Amino acid sequence: MNSHMRVLAVPAVLLALFAVACSQSPATKEPAAPAAAPASATRPTIVFMTDFGTANDAVAICRAVIDGIAPDVRLTDITHQVTPFSIEEASRFLYGVTPYYPAGTVFLNVIDPGVGTTRKAIIAKSKKGQYFVAPDNGLLTPVLDRDGLDSAREITNQSWMIQAPVSSTFHGRDIFSPAAAHLAAGWDFNLVGPVVPQLVRLTIKASTSTEKGIDGEVIGLDDPFGSLVTNIPVEDFKKLGYVVGDKVTVQINKKPVTMPYAKTFMDVAVGDTLLYIDSRGRVGIAVNQGNYSKKFNIEPPATVFIPNKHTPIKIAKPVKKH
Repeated sequence: MNSHMRVLAVPAVLLALFAVACSQSPATKEPAAPAAAPASATRPTIVFMTDFGTANDAVAICRAVIDGIAPDVRLTDITHQVTPFSIEEASRFLYGVTPYYPAGTVFLNVIDPGVGTTRKAIIAKSKKGQYFVAPDNGLLTPVLDRDGLDSAREITNQSWMIQAPVSSTFHGRDIFSPAAAHLAAGWDFNLVGPVVPQLVRLTIKASTSTEKGIDGEVIGLDDPFGSLVTNIPVEDFKKLGYVVGDKVTVQINKKPVTMPYAKTFMDVAVGDTLLYIDSRGRVGIAVNQGNYSKKFNIEPPATVFIPNKHTPIKIAKPVKKH
């Protein structure tokens, strides 16, 4: 073939290849892989609360146990400063926190004055799908009364506990922390132990309304501020007839004190007292930028009586000496 014919052959080959390519359907483009969900959306969560404090190694040990079993878990805290042995205070904190967490969250609660006794170690599941690892001592009563109990089981399966001898005084390390970790790691809740048909109930101190007013109690302090937390709900207080700006004479441990009903702390002068509705919907008593508990030497439990607006407390006048 001479050079002229070779030159003509090259375009012919290119034309043939182009025709074949055009006769074939275009290749199907693969869909883009979905973006991976953020790790925070899928990581299991344990929310931890104790009365251990932070002056010793107990909390750190429990965290180490959890990390050894479920290193991918997100571990956060409610508090470790629950008043020692105060099941009622712990139940109040748990009640306030749980609405802000989704189904599947594991709440680890170790306020356990009965450790080492016949009280049961349990896992309870609410109808919201949240799990609660705790001693069966009534701590879960307010949450489960509000959200409903799906089921509860006693922790008896040794595989859910620490793989070492179980002590009689540190079930937070040996039973509760490993059980919470296994649960967060995806272990089957139904295998932890037998069904507990009836949980221990906590007797909640409720305020009482009468024709004269409301009898209640100081059930806690809003520390570190020292404001008094009462068990008087806003709904009952409103029935007494007060509006913001009114003066209210309250009996605390049967001693009358008068203060304004305010919306917030800075509605009164620095150092002055006020009655207000706290962020949990209860009557509170405080000192603006001060500590009511320390200033007036009031510690829970303490009695509180708030009269109806139109039937105020009669303050006895001092008797004059002749």
